[in-house]
Amino acid sequence: MKNTDNQRVYKMSFAGVYPHYINKAEKKGRTKEEVDTVICWLTGYSPEALQQQIDDKTNFEDFFKQAPQLHPNAPKITGVICGYRIEEIEDPLMKKIRYMDKLIDELAKGKAMEKILRS
Repeated sequence: MKNTDNQRVYKMSFAGVYPHYINKAEKKGRTKEEVDTVICWLTGYSPEALQQQIDDKTNFEDFFKQAPQLHPNAPKITGVICGYRIEEIEDPLMKKIRYMDKLIDELAKGKAMEKILRS
């Protein structure tokens, strides 16, 4: 992935993408609450802080920069998302974004929550 593509993604509003995450999950019978659970698990945001990021229309770069703490089990999120093998993504911010994409994907595929949360 070219660096200019990365920059475009980083500047995208998290609030703009968030409804797509919910839509993808709900189409498969999952809930907004489950989407929030996986995002909060990954980032360390509380549900209130997550809502604040959405209200502030924070971009992805700042969303992850301001995240309280990336979950220590996040590196256990592996596999292919959007044509990229997560383990091989070198850019730390893009890797975090792809972690989130993968979690939402697993949710939509009906994976059990305890498996998604790598517990």
